[in-house]
Amino acid sequence: MFELLNFEFMQRAFTAGLLVAVICPLIGTFVVMRRLSMIGDTLSHASLAGIAAGMLGGFYPLWGALIFALAAAIGIEKLRKRFSQYAELSISIVLSASIGLAVVLISLSDSFNADLMSYLFGSIIAVNNIDIYIILGLSVVIILSVCLLYKEFFYMAFDEEGAELAGIPVAALNMYFTALTAMTIVVSMRVVGMLLVSSLMVVPVACSLLMSRSFNNTIFLSVVFALISVIVGLFTSYYFDLAPGGSIVLTSVFILLAVLTVKKLLRIQ
Repeated sequence: MFELLNFEFMQRAFTAGLLVAVICPLIGTFVVMRRLSMIGDTLSHASLAGIAAGMLGGFYPLWGALIFALAAAIGIEKLRKRFSQYAELSISIVLSASIGLAVVLISLSDSFNADLMSYLFGSIIAVNNIDIYIILGLSVVIILSVCLLYKEFFYMAFDEEGAELAGIPVAALNMYFTALTAMTIVVSMRVVGMLLVSSLMVVPVACSLLMSRSFNNTIFLSVVFALISVIVGLFTSYYFDLAPGGSIVLTSVFILLAVLTVKKLLRIQ
C-alpha cells in the first residue's frame, strides 16, 4: 500500500501536501472567525491571473501568482478603508477584477495550456523541486508570523475596534494578515488547485468548530482534520487516478458530514 512513497514525485507531493495541511487551517481559522471566508476565492482568482501572466511573460508562474495575490491583498485592504460600512464590497470588487483579468490573459494564449489545468485543479505529478523550496520557504514565514503575532491576530479576530483601542496597529496587521492569506493560497495551489484551496482553508475549520471548546483547540483539530484529508486524498488520487485537489476536498467534506452525523446521533441518544 505504501509503495507509492518509493516514487520521488509522490514524496514531493506528500511533502507539499503536509505543509499545506498545516498552514491552510492555521490561517483559515482566523479567516473564518473574522467572517472573511470568501477572501480565499478572491485571492485564488488573483493567483490565476498571475499564473496566466507568468505563462505569457515567460517567467515562473508561481512568482506571478504570488505577485498578483499580494497585489489583490493590498487592494482588498485599501478598499476596506474606503467602504468601511460595507467592508465585504472590497472582496467582491477585487474578485470581479481578478476574474476579468484572468480571463483576458488566458484568452491571449494560443491554447489552454495543460500546465494551467494543473494549477487550477492540482497535480501530484507537477510538483517539482522548485515548488517544494517555495512552499517550504513561504510556509516557514506563515507559521512563524502566526506564532509571533498570535495574540494580536486573536484579539483582532474577535474585536477589531477593541484591538485598535488597546494600541494594536490594526491597519498594518490587517494588511500583513491578508498578505499571509495570499501566500497560503499560492503555497497550496500546486497540490489542491487554486479553485479548491479556499475549501481546505474553511472545511476543516468547520469540522473543528463542531467539536472544540476553545480557540487553541479549534486550530489544533482543524490541522488534524486537514492532515487526514490530505493524506487520504493523496492516496485516493494515486490509486484511483483522480484529481488530488478534488480528492482532498471531498475527503474533508466527508469528515464534516461524519462529524455532523455523529453529533446528531449523540443528541438522539
